[in-house]
Amino acid sequence: MVVMGRISAPYGVKGWVRIHPYTETIDSLLDFPVWYLGEGGSWRESRVVDAAVHGDSVVASLDACSDRDAAEALKGLQVAVPRSSLPDAPEDEYYWLDLIGLKVIGQGGIELGTVSGMIETGANDVLEVKGKQHHLIPFVSDYIVEVDLKNGLIRADWGADY
Repeated sequence: MVVMGRISAPYGVKGWVRIHPYTETIDSLLDFPVWYLGEGGSWRESRVVDAAVHGDSVVASLDACSDRDAAEALKGLQVAVPRSSLPDAPEDEYYWLDLIGLKVIGQGGIELGTVSGMIETGANDVLEVKGKQHHLIPFVSDYIVEVDLKNGLIRADWGADY
């Protein structure tokens, strides 16, 4: 499952919920007719009856949520979709979740560590690499030589002492 957001509050009195999206664009969740709600890896399917962007969040009516009390009970749950339901990334673009966990090899074949997270800076994304040292490597062609998803590694023009 790919976590796409979190239910932050009930919305109105008819069982709608407000979702704080974690997606690049606020309306990305609207592309999926079925969401999975849960936390800690325990998921239950929920069909989206209606949904819309509302400010910086998404509001939605879900099939199993008919009143405000039911919506209140969902507060704090994560909203996810199956990885298989995401479209293929365009060539030379990657989902962050596909990069996290990859081994990073730097200049001279030195293992720098593993991608532990990603940071969005506005100008470009940055790989957060944890190994013997903590590295922040801009995810741009000047530094990223190759991304090999099949073999689980990234080759970077980056020194161990950077």
